[in-house]
Amino acid sequence: MALLEAKNVDYFYQDGDQRRFILKDTTVSFEKGRFYTILGQSGSGKTTLLSLLSALDSPKAGEILYNGENIQKIGYEKYRRDDISIIFQSYNLIPYLSAAENVQVPMAITDNKLPDDKKAVAYNLLDYIGITRDKADRLVNQLSGGEQQRVAIARALATNVDIIMADEPTGNLDEEMEQEIVDIFKELAHKHGKCVIVVTHANEIAQQADDVLYLRKGVLKTHE
Repeated sequence: MALLEAKNVDYFYQDGDQRRFILKDTTVSFEKGRFYTILGQSGSGKTTLLSLLSALDSPKAGEILYNGENIQKIGYEKYRRDDISIIFQSYNLIPYLSAAENVQVPMAITDNKLPDDKKAVAYNLLDYIGITRDKADRLVNQLSGGEQQRVAIARALATNVDIIMADEPTGNLDEEMEQEIVDIFKELAHKHGKCVIVVTHANEIAQQADDVLYLRKGVLKTHE
């Protein structure tokens, strides 16, 4: 059974008597242990699809299922808190906290069972994605863009969820750092069994995914 599914999903804006469709009759499924990219030009609907999959918005028709259950029934807040993590292009870190403190924030609100020593978990996760102890204790605005994105990834891993979603996570990074972040995503999928879904406009990233989904004018395809 698929871990995450969108079934016959529509999303549109109402403009008078007209409906402007962003997504139309979209059906797609995602499994653990795979690295997915959603590719499309600006305005193609890819960020909207990610917003629906992550319960930041709700579909006008159709449904999003997690482990076969409608996420609306699970509860959007509970689903976001306990079942998925989202990595944003702009990092969305708390600037007055250290890297380690930022990683601990979601651990304080999840219902998932975690080790008692959450500070140690934060340091271990940061070390895993390449942030040294010295940098882990710095305020995040004292870190480079690539380092801040690594902190955001560690934060996404902190609640031990199965699904990691990312919206243009390398858009602010240079080519070398972009590849390092993509390598982390591939390792999370292939070695740790995570379902990793990345929205991007970069063919270089898409070519490294296990599955590439193309959005063109709100229509999802598995090939260009």
